[in-house]
Amino acid sequence: QAQLVESGGGLVQAGDSLRLSCISSVGTFSNYAMAWFRQAPGNEREHVASISVSGANTYYADSVKGRFTISRDYAKNTVYLRMNSLTPEDTAVYYCNVRTYSGRDYWGQGTQVTVSS
Repeated sequence: QAQLVESGGGLVQAGDSLRLSCISSVGTFSNYAMAWFRQAPGNEREHVASISVSGANTYYADSVKGRFTISRDYAKNTVYLRMNSLTPEDTAVYYCNVRTYSGRDYWGQGTQVTVSS
């Protein structure tokens, strides 16, 4: 069954770091770009970071640029999101995403990140 499974969220203090993981079983991992999104209560889901098929290109929302790093491990079919210098504004449910060539979006179940001040 094609799915994305996230892990690594939790409750941390401002200034702390977390690393989120997403294991993909959607098709062939090396064929697709991968992305992380997040959704805070009352807000729309927003793009956080993306990584290209080759891993050579990454893209970040302005709000996380310089603090978050997206990476991927082809041997483990896993995409990571390293989050440093977390602030309460980063509190959200974080989702892993892949869009196949047919245009279908796959989403994980989400992992909660809560940053206390």
